[in-house]
Amino acid sequence: MGSKKRLIAFVALVALTSSVPTAAFASGAKVTIDRQTSLADSISGEDSMEAAANVSVSKDKAEKLARERVSIPNEYTLQGASLAVSVLAQGKRNVWGLDFVKKVNGKHKGSIYVQIDADGGQLLSFSSYIDNPSSKPTYPLKVERSAAQDVAASFMKQIAAAYVNQVRYNPEYGAQVLPPLTGEVVHKIRYDRIINDIPYVDNYIELDVDSEGHITNYKLQWDDTLQFPKADSRITLAQANAKLRELAQPELQYIVPYSPQGQRSPMLSYEMGSLAINALDGSLIKKLYDQTSSVSDTPIAPAALGEAPKAGNLTDKQATSLVESNFKLPTGAVLSNSSYNEYNDDTTGHNESYWNLNWTTKSGARETGSVSATVDSKTGIIRSYYAYAYDGVDTSLKPSLTYEQAEKMATDTVTKQLPWAAAQLYVVKPDPQKYSEAPAGTINSYYISFIRKIQGATVSYDRVNVNVDARTNEVTMYDAQLASFNYPTEAPKVIEKTEAIEKWLTYYRTELTYYVEREYSLQGQPIPIEKYNLMLAAGELDSEQVESKTDVKLVYRLVPAAIDESVFLDAQSGQWRNRESGEVTALEKPKALDVEGHWAQRQLELMVAYKALDVKDGKVRPNAIVTRGELIKMLVLAMNSGRGPIVMESADSANASFSDVAAGSGYYVYVQSALEQNLIDIGDGTFNPAGEVDREEMAELIVRALGYNTLANHEQLFNINFKDADKTEKKGQAAIVVGLNIMSLSDGGFLPERKVTRAEAATAFFRFLQTRADLKEAPIRD
Repeated sequence: MGSKKRLIAFVALVALTSSVPTAAFASGAKVTIDRQTSLADSISGEDSMEAAANVSVSKDKAEKLARERVSIPNEYTLQGASLAVSVLAQGKRNVWGLDFVKKVNGKHKGSIYVQIDADGGQLLSFSSYIDNPSSKPTYPLKVERSAAQDVAASFMKQIAAAYVNQVRYNPEYGAQVLPPLTGEVVHKIRYDRIINDIPYVDNYIELDVDSEGHITNYKLQWDDTLQFPKADSRITLAQANAKLRELAQPELQYIVPYSPQGQRSPMLSYEMGSLAINALDGSLIKKLYDQTSSVSDTPIAPAALGEAPKAGNLTDKQATSLVESNFKLPTGAVLSNSSYNEYNDDTTGHNESYWNLNWTTKSGARETGSVSATVDSKTGIIRSYYAYAYDGVDTSLKPSLTYEQAEKMATDTVTKQLPWAAAQLYVVKPDPQKYSEAPAGTINSYYISFIRKIQGATVSYDRVNVNVDARTNEVTMYDAQLASFNYPTEAPKVIEKTEAIEKWLTYYRTELTYYVEREYSLQGQPIPIEKYNLMLAAGELDSEQVESKTDVKLVYRLVPAAIDESVFLDAQSGQWRNRESGEVTALEKPKALDVEGHWAQRQLELMVAYKALDVKDGKVRPNAIVTRGELIKMLVLAMNSGRGPIVMESADSANASFSDVAAGSGYYVYVQSALEQNLIDIGDGTFNPAGEVDREEMAELIVRALGYNTLANHEQLFNINFKDADKTEKKGQAAIVVGLNIMSLSDGGFLPERKVTRAEAATAFFRFLQTRADLKEAPIRD
């Protein structure tokens, strides 16, 4: 009866939009919805009606429950409904997905997506978004994180009362290490499921609360069918840390941080990923974090098989000949286009040039395929080769290659193209199950990749990939990107592995939790989860055919510390560095000890958190005069919501705009950004970053940042009544900052020549953030 059910991956949650005039939703809040990872049967047509009759909660009842529990206004109509089955550890759950939409004059103005348990009526999730261009941020936040937690807890007690006593607030999840510099903030609040006083972090209640105090997103992720092991015989935390220390394997890796202060160069890092061990016996849980693939222990050749090609100057004909002699082009391929390109690679500092070549194949007048290749015009190195048949490969051809044969073809190709690097390239071995368990003749192609190691250190930014067609026995894709950096001829001296482990264990914290391991088998043979999902999505098997086993383990795992930047461990110095800039940093940020009780304590702490003001010997020196460099850094960070600026051109002394702010200066990117945004002028070519700042100069900077400097020059527009106006050159600018309460008068005077302290500057920019939010103009509504 009806059409056959088709199995697909259950990804029912989508990013939707809504406006709801209740405490549940926020004006202008944008929400990204987490996608479900469970599998489902998609039900439609007559099958949908039949299935609906077999659930406890009908569609009409689900809609009624959704409107009651999420307070959906009447102007939101139900546009779509779906009934799906999510797979649990020991059973299934029927789920209604309801899509409510608001339209005004035919235009989509908002949506609310709700999921209801079709068996018990429990609200599982909702998400919302409003199309409200008139909304604008407020600063500081009306609702800070602590207050958002109260809002979330109150809502949770109403909607999920049965779960309240089974969860515990997770203070780490969603916490912002840096205080926000914008009012457009969503507080992510999570309550983890607690079993035997231990969190199971994959079951939780999650809520998003915006800075106005409205809940914009709710999700109950829960599986009552799981069976948890007893926890009373576990090893202690101290024993777990000792075991994790024993199992840790930091690896040397070359990385290239983005350096705004000059040409980028490789740095040697000790990388160490997270680990997890069985909490009962301390054994390594490999499946939790290990990749299914592994890197070969030996390179594709024991030594270099030739020298790197020397610089030359290839013509397009020579480049074309190289490709045609190194790869077997499809029959009838004709060169259709060639183009020469060159550019200066900011990463390496080298001038790069290459030929782009294109061939086409035809059947009569119709194009049937294409080939493209890139050849380095100086060295003759083939960077890439792609062959594509528009109609696919001849269906009469059956796959005949094994993985081992394909790997040899790929290795031979790489050895031929990159002989000088053969001793540095290692094949990445796939999971043995990926190909060994596939029925004979079902693998159409093999994708094989190689990593590069120099003196034992992995080069993270280099890659070589090859695709071999198992039907034609030809290489259809070759892509080799090896950066032209210079490396030391001998392995650099690095810190001991034991020291690297100790440092990484200060970066991680050890968490005791549960881990669910799912295994699937088909006709008695294990099947990888990726393949299982793919076959379900393609409708190639029925979930009833597959046997599943769920094993819940108690584990100790390493969890990264909550810090405000991405870091790496310098393998040579043992210092922590910022992964983006390469600058030396620390896991624990310096705290100013001389601001407790100061009238500008909050504002100073904000600037210290964003490194706009430095801390020396625990002191921020609030009464010291602020420098021009510090002031510009404060301003640019405030304008960028705390993010550092990106200067696009290569940073070197030759193109530094100011003679006294070289590319190596910590102020370089901020001064360059300020110049690009017309906040400062080039003047005589000097900036004087260490110079002291007076109140008039700070007023002009702030007014420029607000975009009112041209207006301020028309001083006749302003009521300038401060008593020292005759001593103030920038009267309009002074009037604006005073009128907006960013700066204050002192006994009726503006005091334009008085030097600005660090505390006064921090306070002015805190008020700038407030004022900028207040002055943000909404666009005209359509």
